[in-house]
Amino acid sequence: MALKKRSGVSAEFSLASMTDIIFLLLLFFMLTSTLVKIQPFKLPESDAKTVAATNVVVTIRKDGSHALNNQDIDPAALTRGIASALQQAAESKEEPTVTIVAEVGTPFGLVVDVMEAAAKNKARAIIATQPKGQ
Repeated sequence: MALKKRSGVSAEFSLASMTDIIFLLLLFFMLTSTLVKIQPFKLPESDAKTVAATNVVVTIRKDGSHALNNQDIDPAALTRGIASALQQAAESKEEPTVTIVAEVGTPFGLVVDVMEAAAKNKARAIIATQPKGQ
């Protein structure tokens, strides 16, 4: 009489720990991602797919008014405002980035002024756009 030896290895695979890890990773990325602070108006269109972290958001409206991180600011005080906002954001140890959100029809000279202010503070300037066809 031959006795059959039973294998102690189970063919089942438990996904409980895998779902816990995925959930924790999802929470981590949601909490550490930067929320974009852009005003809801029409932006220029572009085919570019570049996405960058945002430290400071400068909004320029058609009428020439400016906002720094959704707070209105005098254009004459913009360079100082960008400098102080970048100093506060420097604690994150990321490359300093100024996102320029200019409404369609804004004079380009105002955008250049913001780009120069970012350059004076050794920050990268990015112009926010929306995808073509939307």
